[in-house]
Amino acid sequence: MLNLQAHHMDQIQAHARDCYPEECCGLMLGHRVETADQSQKTLLALYPMDNAWDQANGPIEEKTSCSPLTAARRYWIAPQDLFNAQKYARTQGWDIIGVYHSHPDHEAVPSECDRKWAWPQYSYVIVAVNRGVPHDLRSWILDDQQQFRSEPVAVSAVAPTVETDI
Repeated sequence: MLNLQAHHMDQIQAHARDCYPEECCGLMLGHRVETADQSQKTLLALYPMDNAWDQANGPIEEKTSCSPLTAARRYWIAPQDLFNAQKYARTQGWDIIGVYHSHPDHEAVPSECDRKWAWPQYSYVIVAVNRGVPHDLRSWILDDQQQFRSEPVAVSAVAPTVETDI
């Protein structure tokens, strides 16, 4: 289960709208609690990223069987940006609990390339954007067979008091 605030959905959708027609991407920071039968993640802050696909797509495409595409159909978080986000999360006592990105003019359903690059402990939020208008937001997690399955999302209207400097 992914727990988030309504303003997080608004921020993800705004980022997707601002990046259209390219994919937006960013990290979700918060807390994760694992039990024997369930994973609970609580989103406390978003860490928006620049989509670095066009700067890194040569090396990426050589390592995958994904078709050569542009930032309009793929996203990439640069390693240094990921490192900076990890450092920031640690200073707050948080973890990276997932990744969000948009699918311009496509459904909020993971692609095969999304699946190949996914990590099992993360939530993957995808927002569909049709002609610049975000309209659907879903979360996905990898199961034990390395296949995506829908993850329940609980949205609260009341935001906790969290001090950040993102």
